Amino acid sequence: MMLGRETIVPMLPSDNHVHSRWSWDTAQTSTMELECRSAIERGIPAVAFTEHVDFTQWAAGDRPDSLKVGERPGVAPLDIAGYSADISRCRDMFPQLRILSGIEAGEPHYFPASVAGVLDAGRFERVLGSLHAIPLQGKLEWVNAELFELIDPFELMDRYFTDMVTLVEGCDLFTVLAHCDYPRRYWPHDRAGAYHEAHFEEHYRTVFRGLAGSGRALEINTRSPLASVELIRWWWEEGGDAVSYGSDAHAPARVGDAFDVAVDIVEAAGFRPGRDRYDFWRR
Repeated sequence: MMLGRETIVPMLPSDNHVHSRWSWDTAQTSTMELECRSAIERGIPAVAFTEHVDFTQWAAGDRPDSLKVGERPGVAPLDIAGYSADISRCRDMFPQLRILSGIEAGEPHYFPASVAGVLDAGRFERVLGSLHAIPLQGKLEWVNAELFELIDPFELMDRYFTDMVTLVEGCDLFTVLAHCDYPRRYWPHDRAGAYHEAHFEEHYRTVFRGLAGSGRALEINTRSPLASVELIRWWWEEGGDAVSYGSDAHAPARVGDAFDVAVDIVEAAGFRPGRDRYDFWRR
């Protein structure tokens, strides 16, 4: 059927943050094959399977600084051989889709030797740096709703952003900073009111300056409450060069989720498509 001249087919960007059954928290919810099919159906040109790489203990060369690793039920090592074989199988099955290998490294500034060991053991094209945990009373604790019950919400965000500056400035093992304000997923609106990015503007800008100075990309994560145009513009104003789109999908239906809205946000902040559909969006 011919498309009318008034019909506009959206050109969506690549999804650079997807989890499959090889992530320890996604084993029961998705497979690479199902997520590849979903990406094709949605018009996503490429997916990066950035599986969780988290650790339950320190290795030689990590930086515990007398910290203990808090409880991490369910966390398991990435099966690199099985993951790599699945990547190859899906590339053969879906030649029309670009499929990138990758990891999402949790707290890589605390676990540099452990993360480097994973990177040395496989071939990973997209490496995300994430902060899911912060030090609290001598332990590295997950950031979640329970933690907001123990700490004043504004103090928790202050601690989080302070540690993220350390991550950005002290670790060069990743190329994309994922969900830069991850705790807002658990923000206690009933006790603290609405989450306003403006309350933490200087924190955001400090993180962005460090990340921009390193030449790396900032992710707009569509699983978290979506960033505002103003937030992405702060990234542009602080010298940020590139934006990566990530659904943080843990199920097929979420691959490329809300990318049409995210594209509008990123474009309004001043960024444009890169060299091709597979590239980051650029200044």
